Amino acid sequence: MDQAHSLLLNEHAYSRLGEQQRAEFIFEWLCFLKKHLPAADRAHVKKNQKQLVEHLTSILTGSPGPATRRLLADCLALLYMVGDSFTSSLTVDRCNDIIRSKDDSPSFLPTRLAAVACLGALFEQLGRLLISSFKETVANLLKALKSAESQGRYEIMLCIEKILKGLGLSAVPCHRDIYKATRTCLTDRCMAVRCAAAKCLLELQREAVFLWSTELENMASLCFRAFEGSNYDVRVAVSKLLGTLLASALKPNQAIAPRPGSRRSCLEEVMELVSSGFLRGCAGFLRASGDMLQGTSSVSRDVRVGITQACVVFISTLGGVWLEAHFSSLLSLLMELVSNTRATQSMADAVCCRRCVSFILRASVGSLLGEKAQIAAAKEICRAINKQKKAIDTALVEGNVETRVSSTSVLASQHFLVCALLELGSVLQDLGSSASPLLHDASTGLLDTVISVLLYPSVSAQMAAAWCLRCVAVAVPAQVSVLLDRCSERLNALKSCSEAVAGYSSAIAALLGAVQHCTLGIPHAKGKVVMSLAESLLRSAAQNSRISIQRTQGGWLIICALMTLGPTVVEHQMPRILLLWKCAFPQSVKELDSELRRGDSFTWQVTLESRSGALCAMKNLVIYCKDLLTEDVICRLLPLLRCAVALLTQLPSLVKSYGIQLKNAAIVFRLRVYEIFALLPPKTYEDCLSTVLKQLVNDLIGPENVACAELSLLSPLCNKQDLALLGPALQDMEQQYIEEQLQGVGIGGTLEYDPFTIFEKTQVVPAPLPPAAALTASAVKLFGVIFPHLALQQRAKVLEQFCERVRVLKGVLQQTVKVHVTAAFCCALKCLALGHEALGAEEVQKPGVSLLVGALENSNPLLRCVAAEGLTRLAQVLNEPSFTVSLALMSFDKLKVARDAISRTGHSLALGVLYRYLGGISSPQHLSACVGVLFTLSQDNTSPEVQMWSLHSLSMVVDLAGPLYRSHVEASLTLVLRLLLLTPYTHVEVQQSLGRCLNALITSLGPDLQGEGTGVSALRTSCLVGCAVMQDSPDCVVQAQAITCLQQLHMFSPRHVNLANLVPSLCVNLCSLYLSLRRAVVACLRQLAQRETVEVSAHAVALVKELPRRDNTQLDVTIKEVGLEGALFSLLDRELDPRLRQDFKDTLVHMMRSAAECELAHWLKLCKDVLSASSDSAAAALVETNQEDDADDSSAFQMKHEQSGPFSNLRWSTRVFAVECVCRIIVQCESGDPAHFDMVLAQEQRLHKSTDFLVLHLADLVRMAFMAATDHSEQLRLAGLQMLLVIIRKFASVPEPEFHGHLILEQYQAHVGAALRPAFSVEAPPDVTAKACQVCSAWIASRVVSDQRDLRRVHQLLASSLVRVQAGRDVSSPFYNESTFTMETLAVLKAWAEVYIVAVLSTRQKDSPTGQHQDLQQELCKEPGITESTGYSLLKLVQSDLATLSRLWLAALQDHALLTLPPTYASQLPPAGGSFYTAETVEQARQHYCSAWAPILHATALWLKSTEFIMVDEEPANLSRPVTPTSMGQSTSLANIKSPEDISTDRLYLILGISVEFLCSPRSQNQVENITSCLHALQALLDVPWPRSKVGNDQALSVELLSVLHRLIVTRESPGIQLAVMELVQQVVCAAQEHIREKRHSAAVDDGAAEKETVPEFGEGRDTGGLVPGRSLVFGALELCLCTLVRRLPQLIPRLDGSPTGQRGMPWSLSESDCRLVSSALGIISELPSICSPEGSVSVLPTVLYLLLGVLKELVKGSVDTGGGMLVSGALQALQNVLSSPMSRAEKSRAAWVELLRSALSMLLECWDTDTTEPIVDKVTLLRALTIFLLSASAEVTTVEPLKSCCVSRFQASLESKDPKVLSRCYQMLTSVFQSRAAVARPFIQALGRQLVAHLQQVEKSRPQTVAELQAVQDGVRAMEALVLAAEETHRPQLVTALLPILVSFLLDENTLASAPPTSQSLHESALQDLKRLGPQYSTVFKMLMASAPHMKARLEAAIKGNQESMTAKDTPLHVSGKSTPSIQLKTNFL
Repeated sequence: MDQAHSLLLNEHAYSRLGEQQRAEFIFEWLCFLKKHLPAADRAHVKKNQKQLVEHLTSILTGSPGPATRRLLADCLALLYMVGDSFTSSLTVDRCNDIIRSKDDSPSFLPTRLAAVACLGALFEQLGRLLISSFKETVANLLKALKSAESQGRYEIMLCIEKILKGLGLSAVPCHRDIYKATRTCLTDRCMAVRCAAAKCLLELQREAVFLWSTELENMASLCFRAFEGSNYDVRVAVSKLLGTLLASALKPNQAIAPRPGSRRSCLEEVMELVSSGFLRGCAGFLRASGDMLQGTSSVSRDVRVGITQACVVFISTLGGVWLEAHFSSLLSLLMELVSNTRATQSMADAVCCRRCVSFILRASVGSLLGEKAQIAAAKEICRAINKQKKAIDTALVEGNVETRVSSTSVLASQHFLVCALLELGSVLQDLGSSASPLLHDASTGLLDTVISVLLYPSVSAQMAAAWCLRCVAVAVPAQVSVLLDRCSERLNALKSCSEAVAGYSSAIAALLGAVQHCTLGIPHAKGKVVMSLAESLLRSAAQNSRISIQRTQGGWLIICALMTLGPTVVEHQMPRILLLWKCAFPQSVKELDSELRRGDSFTWQVTLESRSGALCAMKNLVIYCKDLLTEDVICRLLPLLRCAVALLTQLPSLVKSYGIQLKNAAIVFRLRVYEIFALLPPKTYEDCLSTVLKQLVNDLIGPENVACAELSLLSPLCNKQDLALLGPALQDMEQQYIEEQLQGVGIGGTLEYDPFTIFEKTQVVPAPLPPAAALTASAVKLFGVIFPHLALQQRAKVLEQFCERVRVLKGVLQQTVKVHVTAAFCCALKCLALGHEALGAEEVQKPGVSLLVGALENSNPLLRCVAAEGLTRLAQVLNEPSFTVSLALMSFDKLKVARDAISRTGHSLALGVLYRYLGGISSPQHLSACVGVLFTLSQDNTSPEVQMWSLHSLSMVVDLAGPLYRSHVEASLTLVLRLLLLTPYTHVEVQQSLGRCLNALITSLGPDLQGEGTGVSALRTSCLVGCAVMQDSPDCVVQAQAITCLQQLHMFSPRHVNLANLVPSLCVNLCSLYLSLRRAVVACLRQLAQRETVEVSAHAVALVKELPRRDNTQLDVTIKEVGLEGALFSLLDRELDPRLRQDFKDTLVHMMRSAAECELAHWLKLCKDVLSASSDSAAAALVETNQEDDADDSSAFQMKHEQSGPFSNLRWSTRVFAVECVCRIIVQCESGDPAHFDMVLAQEQRLHKSTDFLVLHLADLVRMAFMAATDHSEQLRLAGLQMLLVIIRKFASVPEPEFHGHLILEQYQAHVGAALRPAFSVEAPPDVTAKACQVCSAWIASRVVSDQRDLRRVHQLLASSLVRVQAGRDVSSPFYNESTFTMETLAVLKAWAEVYIVAVLSTRQKDSPTGQHQDLQQELCKEPGITESTGYSLLKLVQSDLATLSRLWLAALQDHALLTLPPTYASQLPPAGGSFYTAETVEQARQHYCSAWAPILHATALWLKSTEFIMVDEEPANLSRPVTPTSMGQSTSLANIKSPEDISTDRLYLILGISVEFLCSPRSQNQVENITSCLHALQALLDVPWPRSKVGNDQALSVELLSVLHRLIVTRESPGIQLAVMELVQQVVCAAQEHIREKRHSAAVDDGAAEKETVPEFGEGRDTGGLVPGRSLVFGALELCLCTLVRRLPQLIPRLDGSPTGQRGMPWSLSESDCRLVSSALGIISELPSICSPEGSVSVLPTVLYLLLGVLKELVKGSVDTGGGMLVSGALQALQNVLSSPMSRAEKSRAAWVELLRSALSMLLECWDTDTTEPIVDKVTLLRALTIFLLSASAEVTTVEPLKSCCVSRFQASLESKDPKVLSRCYQMLTSVFQSRAAVARPFIQALGRQLVAHLQQVEKSRPQTVAELQAVQDGVRAMEALVLAAEETHRPQLVTALLPILVSFLLDENTLASAPPTSQSLHESALQDLKRLGPQYSTVFKMLMASAPHMKARLEAAIKGNQESMTAKDTPLHVSGKSTPSIQLKTNFL
């Protein structure tokens, strides 16, 4: 197809193609030409214009298809626009000639249609250039219209529309003629022609003023007739026309010439036209009069639904501003419409009418008005309700017969009230918590007005009022309890009034249902109150027969609603409920028989009502409280259900005996029985299964069978994909609420049909079906449930009975029964398939197949779809290949002989879906056969219906075949493309099926579409051509399918989808009237935004700039101003569809992730504009305060909001999403450039490159958070507080560059305080207060607040919340559940705990920075700008409340400990609940404790550490009840008073238990933070001696703790956690050491062992030395440390070591934290021998030494890169600890220790061996280790040969080193050795003394040149001095005589000193100082030496003299500089 991409048609390539390929080639060339012409060179186009015209004309006369002719027309018009337009008239004449042609053959029709299309495009583009041929053309078209067939009429209407669009005012002369012709087409039998006519008239009305002035009434009547028998597309098109005409009449777009007697239409007149059509339709006078006389309605529902949509268009066209101004009048007129008795002559008509009016109100008020306008509308609705209610009440009371209203008027007014109340409830739900001011507005009295309707004498009005109250409760959860109390009180007061009982009980039920949507719940006691009220109603029902029914129904209604509160509430009421159930039914079947012999009609009516209510309560128990459905409860229910079944069989006789008034009650009773049985396992009622089955069969096929709404019955059983065959799906329509009225009889439900649905969990008002229809649906469902449990004989008998009944019946009744039995059998098959059960033998299969095949050939298309689904399920259940093949062969045979469309459609669908549940098609032969048959059927041009069904079936086959279909793809694509090019636009259903086929084929090809081969390229081109054809279709569903196909192509082959073409088509349809198209558009945008956000946005903006001005919409303006993302925000606010709203959000999130960082300012401004776009948002910013010291804050937050920019009146939900977007941006920036959170870095980078950073917008961020946190909407306040929390956490440590030592957030202290203050008010909801507490603690903990006054302000907020906590749970909020008190209390305590932790650690950082918690303190206190007083001032603030807080913390921890017990220990929970929770709210409380306990635990541990577990007498916290002694240390019983020791022990074990329990099984929530808190809490405890002694005394506890820590260090990789674990292990070991030391000391004192040199045998190992795993502390610690060491240094264990030096021989790198961990592990290991007995120490010593020396070996080899000396120092220190252990000197272990240490020393010495393959890198460390051995080990270890000689030789070798650093360290080590014990030092002195002297004597010849060499010489001198001191007194003079000459040799004379190198000078000075020091010390030797060596004396004197001169030279400049000019000059001369 690349050959088609040229300006001129490639005739050579075209001639070589086949017929089908030619059509595709022409289409591809025309697509290229249409895209290329606007950008082509005009000269080049003009040069080739003649040839182009010829090519296009030849295509025109070549019978092009619908898609090709439209493209051809566009190209022809574009050609004349770009090139010369002179010859355009010739083309117009040519087209006119074609239209005039007398050739009526079918082959000429495409040419004529193409000519018509070309005329339209030419006139649209060229406009007035063709004015000369305008009249002739229009006349020609209108003449052709009269004899044209449907396609011709359709094309002519579209052509005239384009002519009108192109000519504008110039077409006025022909307006009347066009109008006359179009009137006829608007009522054409072809629906596509009606749509085209509506579009033509819509274009005509732009200039033809008479259409909406003088002809308005005629036009309205014409539109009404067009609605008759219309489909959905026609209703949309005609409603748009009618609505636009009405809007133009009321608000003209152009001035109307004044005429005598003419005047402008008013709203009343316009609505009068609407009313006339709505009430009388399009009927003539005689027909309407006859209908009035007969009492029937002549207005079809099509007309009313169409008029409804027209009203929505009318209001939408006028806009939200007009609606806000005229809402009162509009509401009055709409209510008159619904109040008219003509519209509500039957219940079905009334429901339809109410839905229509409600839809108008919802679509206008819900979409067009902002929050402020919605509040005004709610007030207006409330006033209207009040006015209507008062009028009716007054008329009912007055005694004048003339003024008294009739029952008809009351019935009419009820519909007024229903519509008004439902809309009022919807408005309140939209407003959410923003509606609070409206509820408290005394002038409106909204609640009083709604509650007053509960007494209205109409069930419909009462139910609507109850639903409205439920909406109030959902919007403002605080009102639930208030309204419940109010309704309960009124019900108790008015029990004798039937209206009050019915109304208030409905209201209570609705309010209880609302609790499901309120996260804060209601007080638990309300359940008991409501239950008592219901019980009272039921028990008093028999007292007053006049209201028995109302009381019975009301009581059971309340109980049913009570079930929705869940098992927590119902559990306590179960005994009373069971008793009520027992009283409602007879005790046995005999008692039921006696009941049947007595009673009257009324008694039975009450009885049936009571039992229906009881059964409904049972159903709700199963649904909402399944946990309570125990075996005992089921056993108690079964007798009652048996009685219900027995009564079920007697209902026909009861109805026959007592009259028809029992019929409805009997239907409801049967319905309830079926509902409860469908929920229970059939095995529980096996004994009455046959009776139930018999009744079911009778209801399904009996003589009294009532037709059920087919859509509601069959649609759930039909596969969702097959529903597309029935037209646009209801769920894809915005008008679903009213369109479903047209789907069948009884489909429109309403609340009064079943009041027991008012408490269901739904956001929209329930619409239950009429009882008869609901009964059939329940019977079908129950049949499906029990069918799998029937015996095979029963199954066969029932199915045969179904078939026989269908065969016997005729007509409508047969059709009804067929629908019922097919639905029942399909439901049974579905249940069999879900339960994996078999159907049975052939006797069951045969009637089943017969039943389904009969339905498959039924005229009802929905029934055919269900039958095909049934056959599929049947094949699934049987799962026999032979049976499946037989079904396929049956369909093949039927299709061969059948000629009727019904059979062919049904069996073609069956073929396509047969393998749907069998894993797909696996047989190539079957696939080929299916494809062949479906190919043939899909080309049947005589029956579009057959084409549609067969193509849909083909798409199913493609999906089911999968890769097997690959061989048929090319042929299928060819077929689909050919049909797409040939199918006329009037057959949109065929195009829709083609779209599904193309989508399936693209999915089948999948990633193969990315290929570059010729075949793949051709397939891809075909797919793209098919998408282009569908994009040009006028049908919205086909366009949506095209977008979906392109989306699939983009996913599989993104580079072949041209975004420049795709994105504009998406943006154009963003505001489409069709929901399905909008969904497809946004779904595609969501995918594109994930990868190509920038390109998508750029294409969208470019499209808007290119659009002509007249086509601009508000969306286009928004895109111009704020881009595509701004438009999406705007659409999100207006959209009502939940699925589409979520897609909008996802798209924005993807766009933000891709572009937020590079366009940061744009996105932040966009979110700010959205957040500011509330008309009343400024009011939210004015937070009032009465505190005098808050003046600073008030000046900060009383600010005016900026203009909202491109947005206006956005809703709270949209603004909440904007805040969430800002939080996402902040989090996203955190992983980006560090400059986002560094002002200095951001400013520097901003200077060099044009980038933007988040910190530069901090002011806007804080402002947005403040605006949101102070809004009226609670949801927005929560989002604002969360955003504030994110800001604080991310920016708390950012310094202020302009003020050193300060933080950037300090300037926003007032804003934060002002944002937090409203959340701590009494009226604030608990969740808002809890979130504010979290923000408070974060703000204080950030230590941004340095000023004491500012700190105290925020502290006061927390202090006020603490006061509420101390008040206790018994005085908690009366509005919410008790669990909210738990939530708020724990949030407060958690906030205080976090503040206290920061205060303590900040203070301790200054006091003891080297303590055990130094790391934690450095982590928490690393922010700059923290002064010393910050921590102290913060701690001082907390200190005043610490006594109270500590008790509250301990109480909370004990509650948490109890709540974490396993269920088996539930009996240990306090019966009355804990300190902060009640027994009834245990489950809700658990989650709150889980989120708060960790900081509380840490804070409590810190407090206990500060008190060192010393009890102080303080006043207990003011709790609502005494807490347990464990937590509080208080008790009221003297017998239970515990000692301080016991209380401290309880507290210790409480914290230990909670910590260990969590560390054993950490939850998923906040794992790292909670683990860290546990570890730090345990560390704080073990810092105190008393708890440490407790842990040390209990070895089992210590071992268990080590086991937990071992598991933790294995499973957690966080360095912080592992370091904390090691520190805690160190503390445990230390506790054991102290315990062992204390025991040894006590034993030594007691036994007098202090005088002996033996150590008592305490410690692990005892006499045997054995360490038992699992019981040994030493073994556990060793195991844990080994794990730590091996994970960092696997080289320690050769079997685990895969690469000794890391990858590619590189050193094994350890981070700083790894080094600290290894050092800590080594330190712990070194302490382990000290807690063993002598024998035990011998057992553990080899392992300890092996690990220590192993680490040292790796360190000295250089195979570990530690990056510093921390690890070396730690290892050497550990080695020293081991060598100096007291166990090495113990009598029993001394010998073993000596042997082991000798082995260790030998191992260490082996590291020096030169024959190793791994040379030593770090000899210094070896020297240090060897020195530690020499100094710390006993002499027995080191003085033995050959170890002694080896040690000496190692030092000798080191002294010969050329490395000055090694030499220096060697001298240092020798100094230590020389100063050690004589036994150790003597061999080294003897062996190394001479070598040392010789080295020093060589210095004079080679003086040090570097600092390192100088240091080595100086260290050598120190070693020599140590050697002198170590010698005996008699030998010292000789050594001094050797040392002094060496020092003298270092001296320089006065001539060479000044010019000597710095190192020589330093050596000279140090030698001189040493001589001055040693000379007086050894004066005799010194004098003798000087006397005997004159040259030395002279050298010394010269050195001293030179040194003095040097000092004089240094002093002289200082003296001179004192007289110089001072460095600091004074600016003022004070003299």
